[in-house]
Amino acid sequence: MTPLTDPEVLAFIARSDAAYPPEASSAGVVESRAYYDAMCKVFRAPRPDGLTVEDRVIAGVPVRHYDPGYPAGERPFVLYLHGGGFVFGGLDSHDDVCAEIAASTGADVFSADYQLAPENLYPAQQYDTQAVWQALTTEGRQGVIVGDSAGANLAAGLCICQRDQGGAMPLAQVLIYPWLGGDEPLASYVENRDAPMLTTADCQMFAALISGGDLSLIRTRADLSPLVATDFSGLPPAVIVTADLDPVRDDGAVYAEKLVAAGGSAVLRNEPQLVHGYLRARHLSQRAAESFGFICAAIGEAVQKGKEKPPSP
Repeated sequence: MTPLTDPEVLAFIARSDAAYPPEASSAGVVESRAYYDAMCKVFRAPRPDGLTVEDRVIAGVPVRHYDPGYPAGERPFVLYLHGGGFVFGGLDSHDDVCAEIAASTGADVFSADYQLAPENLYPAQQYDTQAVWQALTTEGRQGVIVGDSAGANLAAGLCICQRDQGGAMPLAQVLIYPWLGGDEPLASYVENRDAPMLTTADCQMFAALISGGDLSLIRTRADLSPLVATDFSGLPPAVIVTADLDPVRDDGAVYAEKLVAAGGSAVLRNEPQLVHGYLRARHLSQRAAESFGFICAAIGEAVQKGKEKPPSP
């Protein structure tokens, strides 16, 4: 693993470890979630002014809506899918991230509180994601799909499902340190096996929890492991942002290569000295802040292009 020397990132890791200590990984799911929620709370920033925030239920799924004040039909929306290994997280864990995206882009942002494993196994999470997406696009409104970590997995899976079902396609997919079904043949799973914030063993644990231990699903189902898809054509343009010191780093690189090889578009940005989960460090680390600025700009650009281009009849 490349040595981690950035003092701001090291300080972020230390604060994270204080809230989510090593023993949290071996605790029960309920206790681990409490540790995770406490860690997210440590870094949660106030929402920007000018937003109206409302909790709703869309297609049976709890959703938080961040309204920056523009008419609903004026701009495409953003659907954000939170990370947390399919096991952790919810409407509060990424509340400030979603609020800042809404303020930065001027887009309606919706955050979906999809069902968590192991109580709810695959494909419950993907079904929730599709249900919300289809409800938001039912009147022809366009949207951008965004996710981090496990949420990025769901975002990429949604694009594959919508293409295969002939549904409304996202204007773009913005994937932040995505886990896409890669494993140890990829170099990053070896180089960053013991990386801070996420280890290769953690990835294996989350894969087992989401699949109920049936790892054949990880190797065969493209909506759960997008890298095993046999067809990457016809998918939305992708902006993929990876952390260099992260086991799942190369998932994003391989996905970008496959999209481009199939005639699609992908922008890949790998962030030196950053680790998995660095969105929480965006107010502590200059590197993380610049990366989040890039992400917001990419989302905003996709939203603007959608505003200028009416949906297909």
